[in-house]
Amino acid sequence: MLGLPGLFQTMSLLDRERKLEVYGPPGIKAFVDAIEQTVQFTLTFPIEVHEVKNHGVVCEEKEYEVHSTWADHVTPSLAYALMEKPRPGKFHAERAKSLGVPEGPLWSRLQHGSTVKLPDERIVRPEEVLGSPRPGRKIVYTGDTRPSKTLIKFAQNADLLIHDATFDDELWERALEDGHSTPSQAAETARKARAKWLVLTHVSARYKDPTLLLEQARKVFPRVDVAEDFMKIDLPLSEAR
Repeated sequence: MLGLPGLFQTMSLLDRERKLEVYGPPGIKAFVDAIEQTVQFTLTFPIEVHEVKNHGVVCEEKEYEVHSTWADHVTPSLAYALMEKPRPGKFHAERAKSLGVPEGPLWSRLQHGSTVKLPDERIVRPEEVLGSPRPGRKIVYTGDTRPSKTLIKFAQNADLLIHDATFDDELWERALEDGHSTPSQAAETARKARAKWLVLTHVSARYKDPTLLLEQARKVFPRVDVAEDFMKIDLPLSEAR
């Protein structure tokens, strides 16, 4: 995985112009400033750094929120959850037709949660033609961390949990000392959190073949993969929690 210097350089080579917002624990601003002053390349885009001092919502957009909590590492480290906001329920066209709503813009407004007025002055509300709201997806990334009760609570019902698994189970003492987790510990967190999918990350370079790590994790939790550079994951929209 690219560190910040490599990330900045790659984006500059791609002629990125849009602002990049960076979130991290106290000290991240000084770190980014040091990179800009010492690494020999010129950024093509502005950077805005946000130092996260407390857990909670760190970023809110129209369709999603990003939450943070403290991980259990040897240095201050944050875990993040990308949480999509609920989507309107399924639109039932037959109900709309039976209520006399003409197909077109009024259907679209109802689908987006707005009340509409028909030509005959009748009012039709979204709940009359929509099913129950559908939950958004939840993706949790732990960063460097030991297993903790805080993360189990934070990752509750995650559609995807990306969890530290630096060392195999035989090296659990080394993992504890260095502030990391083993595959079984990551899998136990996923199981207790009722996550749907676990991806192991921050794997030590000593493991050229991830088979051992997968085997250890899958003894505890069935759906496990190991992260790879530039890995893409298809995460379907949730219909029910």
